[in-house]
Amino acid sequence: MPSGSENLLGSYLRDRRTKLDPAAFGFSGRRRTPGLRREEVAQRSNISATWYTWLEQGRGGAPSADVLNRIAAGLMLTEPEREHLFMLGLGRPPTVRYKPAEGVTPRLQRLLDTLKASPALVKTATWDVLAWNAAAAVVLTDWDTVPPRERNILRRMFGDPRVRSAQHDWESVARFVVGTFRADAARAGATSEVGQIVDELCRTSPEFEALWRENDVRVHGDGLKLLRHPALGEIELEYSAFAVDGRPDLGMLVYNPVEDSVAEGIRALVDARSADRQNRG
Repeated sequence: MPSGSENLLGSYLRDRRTKLDPAAFGFSGRRRTPGLRREEVAQRSNISATWYTWLEQGRGGAPSADVLNRIAAGLMLTEPEREHLFMLGLGRPPTVRYKPAEGVTPRLQRLLDTLKASPALVKTATWDVLAWNAAAAVVLTDWDTVPPRERNILRRMFGDPRVRSAQHDWESVARFVVGTFRADAARAGATSEVGQIVDELCRTSPEFEALWRENDVRVHGDGLKLLRHPALGEIELEYSAFAVDGRPDLGMLVYNPVEDSVAEGIRALVDARSADRQNRG
């Protein structure tokens, strides 16, 4: 008798199969039931029709990850649907497949822009900065003035003297950044993608190389950041890290001023920046 999880897997496969349009895949002929036939899914998934039938019937034991990936492709599953398939079939999510991001959605950018006094940015698993708000530009780094290839937090931390001098305790911050970067890249399945930037920074920064060899791993979470700002002086910011739903390769960082006076100062800088950009535009 099939187990409960196998029954759930079979039910999910049948549901996905019956929702597909045969004509969209080049299959024709009269049908008594909607969707693709089992043998058609098996053909698209490059597995035997008998094996696929057994899976729908809850027989044959747990499928392999390779089989589930083939079926996910055959059924045209989205990433959330593929993850659900793995949870039903193997009791775990699939191995993360990292895809470098090129930007953020307009909706996410609008969310950043609503935070008038809170610097906020979105970064990839390799810590390339994809999006930021005006508060981040006046408090952290004005990424508009940085060439796209250089919009990377590690490159700025270990290569920009201004970023270094702004840190209250650069060595502690740098150690934390490297450890968190290592964890983020591994979590998103981007271990191979970090090779280029790690090699580059090991060549250009002995300090980065030493920290990287420590193999320290940190978690971003939340905490307190102390900065020396040229206009605001010594400021304290509470930071929180958030995952972007459905995008394991992206993370959002938000910094909230601890003191109201700092928040007012940030708003004033943002307003001045906006006015200057309008005058030049």
